[in-house]
Parts: sequence; C-alpha cells; structure tokens
Amino acid sequence: MEFIPYNSRLSYHKSPFGAVKEGEEVAFRIVLPRSICCTGASLVVDSEDGSQIFPMTWDGMEGTSEEWWRVTFVPAKEGLYGYHFIVAEKNGVSLITRFENSTGRLSSDGGDFQLTVYSREFSTPEWIKGSVIYQIFPDRFCNSGKPKRGVPKDRILRSDWGGEPLWEPDSEGRITKHDYFGGDFKGIEQKLDYLESLGVGCIYLNPVFEAHTNHRYDTADYEKTDSLLGTARDFSGLCAAAEKKGISIVLDGVFSHTGADSRYFNKNGRYKCIGAYNSKESPYFDWYRFDSYPDGYASWWGVDILPEVDEENNGYIEYIAGKKGVLRKWLKAGARGWRLDVADELPDKFLDALRIAVKSEKKDAFILGEVWEDASNKISYGKRRRYLRGAQLDSVMNYPFADCLINFAISARAEGFNDRISEICENYPKPAVDCLMNHIGTHDTCRVLSRLATFGNCHGTHLERYKGGLDEDAKKYGKTLLKLVSAMQFTLPGVPCIYYGDEAGLDGGEDPYNRGCYPWGNEDEELIEHYRFLGRLRREHEVFIDGEFVPVSAAMGCVAYERRGRGERIMTVANRNSHPIIYILPEEGYEVLTGGTVSGRELSIDKETAAILIKK
Repeated sequence: MEFIPYNSRLSYHKSPFGAVKEGEEVAFRIVLPRSICCTGASLVVDSEDGSQIFPMTWDGMEGTSEEWWRVTFVPAKEGLYGYHFIVAEKNGVSLITRFENSTGRLSSDGGDFQLTVYSREFSTPEWIKGSVIYQIFPDRFCNSGKPKRGVPKDRILRSDWGGEPLWEPDSEGRITKHDYFGGDFKGIEQKLDYLESLGVGCIYLNPVFEAHTNHRYDTADYEKTDSLLGTARDFSGLCAAAEKKGISIVLDGVFSHTGADSRYFNKNGRYKCIGAYNSKESPYFDWYRFDSYPDGYASWWGVDILPEVDEENNGYIEYIAGKKGVLRKWLKAGARGWRLDVADELPDKFLDALRIAVKSEKKDAFILGEVWEDASNKISYGKRRRYLRGAQLDSVMNYPFADCLINFAISARAEGFNDRISEICENYPKPAVDCLMNHIGTHDTCRVLSRLATFGNCHGTHLERYKGGLDEDAKKYGKTLLKLVSAMQFTLPGVPCIYYGDEAGLDGGEDPYNRGCYPWGNEDEELIEHYRFLGRLRREHEVFIDGEFVPVSAAMGCVAYERRGRGERIMTVANRNSHPIIYILPEEGYEVLTGGTVSGRELSIDKETAAILIKK
C-alpha cells in the first residue's frame, strides 16, 4: 500500500478544515517514513504576491516507522493560495504534491493543494440556511385568472393551460414567436399555502421585468414588471403575503445584456425614447459596444436580440447599483435578494458595486451567482475570480453537486462521489457552503424526471427536441431514481432547490419542453408527499443549517455520508444497485427515519433507495 504523507481533509494533517479567514492560523502536519532519513521539511506557499517558504519543525514519532513534521501559517489577506511541501532526505530532495482525493504523495508529478482565504468580514444570510428554495418560471406556474392589462398586442396568449409549448424555429433555426400561458404574481400568491407545505423558505423567480419573450432574459425595462405578471404593487403584495409564511422572494438579475427590443437599445422602435441603436446621442449609447454603427454590435454569445452591456461603464453601474438604482428599488419593493444570471461574465468592478448596494439596502439580502464550475478557482476575464471571498457573492448555483447526483443515479457508479462533494466543501468558505443552491434541474436543463428515466438521453438537436410523455414504466423508474436523488439533495450541505413541477412529476426535454405549465389537478401526489417529508425533515433537524459533511463510504453502487452538528448526527445511505443490500453501519445506535430497517449495525435497504438515519 502506498504511503500517504498528507491529506488536506484530515484534521490531523490540516486544521482547521477547508477555507479559512484572513488572519486565521492554519496548522499543517506531514507524516514521513523513517526509512527516508528526513533531515528537514518546509511548507511552500504560492499566492499572487509570490512564493514563501516556511521551515517545519520535528513533531514526534509514531513507533519506529513514522515521524511527524509541523508548521503553522497565517495568511495575511484574502486570496487563493497554493501550497506543497519540500522534504530533504538521504537521496536528495522530494516534493509532496496533490493527487486524487486531496491526498499528498512524495512525488513532483501532482499539483498544488488549494487554500481559499476569505475576508474576516464575510458572512451570509442566516435565514436561507437549512431552508428549501423553490424556483418558478413565472409564465408557467399559476394563472390567477385576473385580467391582464397593458399587454402588447404582438404576444401569443394561450388559453389551454398545460398545452404543448410553442416551438417553431424559422429557416435559420431562430425562435421569433413566443407564446404565453399567463402565469402571474397573483397566481403565485394563491399557491403560497402549497409552497409552505413543501417547507419552502425562499422563492427564486426567473426574470419578472418587462421583456418581449416568455423567458424574459431579454430585459426591456428594469424598472417595470411585465404586464402579464402584474403590477409593481402586485409584486409587493406577493412579497408581503409570502413573508407572513416565512418565505422570501429572490429575483433574477440579468445584467450582462439587455434585449435589442428594449427602451435602452430600441432596435425595433417599440419605445418612444431614443435607444442606443437609434442615435449615438442616446443616453444609453455608451452602455453598448459597436464595431460599426448601428448593426455591428457585441451581443451575448452572438445572439443579436441580446446586445451586450459594458458592465464597467460608470453610467450603467450607477443605473443598476446606485442609490436610486434598480437593485435597491426592487429590494425596497419587497424582494430579499438577487440571483445573478451568468455571474461569471460580470466583471469585478460591477460585482463589487452590486454587493455594496444590495447589502446597504438590506443587510441580510441574499446574493446568488450562476457559476457552473468550481467558483473558488474559476478563471474568466483572463484572471482568477474572487466571487466567494467576501466582497461579491454570498454563494452560487451548485452545478458540481448536481452533476454528482445525476451521474450517480444514471451510472450507478459510487466511486468518487464523496470526493467531489468534499472538494467543494474544502474549497468554498463555510458561509458560502451553507447557502449553496443545490438544484438537480432548472430552466436551463432537461427535466430531472426525464433525465433519470431516459438515462440522460432526453437531449435533442436544435430542431428536434424531446417533448416529454414518458410511458408508465419509464415514469415509474424515473420516480424511483428521483426519490433517491432528492433524498440525497435534501441532506447534502447547502440548500436544496425544487424546480417548479419536478415534485409533481412534470416531464420534458430541453427548452421549451422543460418549461411546461405546472400540472394543477394532475399532480403526482405520491411524489409530492415524498417532497413534503423531506421539507419537514429539514425543518425538524438543525444539523441541516450548517452541519459538517462527513464522508463514510462510496463504493459498489452505494454512497454513505453523515451530517454532524448542533448535537445531531444524520446519515444518508443511497443504494443505487438494482438489488437490495445489507449495509454495515459504522456503529450501533442508528434509527431509521425513512428508507430501510436496522438491526444492530446492519441496515437493510431496498434497491434504488436512499435511507436516512439518525444517531441517537
């Protein structure tokens, strides 16, 4: 068996675990075989300021075969630090570098270990921790039936709630016709009792501002709600009604681009004001980048209906983040936070100003970013980003966890699962970990039921997309896996997010079929009851607020881990095998909350089932 001199996830080797605050002391200890005749060891720390070498001191022996070397390091300021160790021995000099599972080996072939250092002032909202998020695509959740006023005449209004969404690409594959089913603020308000029954503490709304597509990511006016959804007064009424039930509203902020058909750009001449496309004298002209005026402009990923904004333009920053800006306006109206669309495409200057504005208006407002990769070491704009170090985001949408869960459910491969979860917990500041948005499906992905039931084969070409409509056997199998995945989702670090309708058995492939209407009157009540149980579980056990993640095992189609804290220990054991198993628990004294039976240390768990246990 290969000798492991260092493992950054073990408190014996590194304490405290994971990311640390600036000025916080970190203790490192390596374990070396006596046979190499070590004469000295050092810690090498790399940062943007250069490299530093810290000699280690001899720290004792274990029998006659091992010896320990130790050093402490105090990072003076926030940043991303890399580190490794140098060992002087009888055959020369060796390095201890990082390999899989964050283990170190006496080899120069690995990489640096990562130490994330965040601001000592960094804190995140307590109200979101231990909660449940519910994501709503506003047009498709609930139509209150209230009259719609001021609706543009060029919209296709549907009266067949639950009908197949319109999908008619033109000859170039572009969608130019958008249909609306009329979901609105009043409709959401009517369903607050239902959301409360799921344990929801936060509603994340996809864009609600005036726009001329049903997804509304092409903002036309940041200062107005879309007429089909209702008025600003209706929005404030929803926020107030939700607050009475302990539910907060988070809005989608689309700030990297606007719509071409907007008051700011006004390419289609819809608005009376002078947009950037209409004249270089427009007050909005400097917001955009033109190569050749007016048709040669930068657009988001080349989509010409979404002209890119220069987010470092002072006028634009003032409009969004100023004292009378968009961010503060809607927080005053009742929102309690912002989810930032394509946050990794927003420059530091903009994000810094955004946090100041949001936290100045509401200290406990939640700032959530869309980042698909590991946000602690993400590179964009040609440099390492600092989203989670205290001056920008509170947390992010947790795509790494989502990938782990879906891949485990589809492949039945357990190996590597706990390592990937531990990697995020190690790299992210604890305040950010505790409010990660743990989704398993969103408006940008196929419906999770479809992904699981079709083993991930619900994707289609741009012109040929999976519409949904699983047969009974496929739906039953998909539900089984969804119950397993959601039990894990609700017990991992962070905050689980339900994409509206997933809990009711809604099916569908890529856009627009992942954005169907909520099936009121045709819900899968068994699945809903499963989600209600999971919501109660989180309400009743404080360990889910900020409990430590403790990996137990991940092998042979079975994953097990614990959450520990606040006087509680809760274990999740997920059996993805197509047969029942007997899982040997670490010790006696566990009681099953759901999903199996226990006798002594033996947990009997059915095929494709997750058991949740509490240690008494």
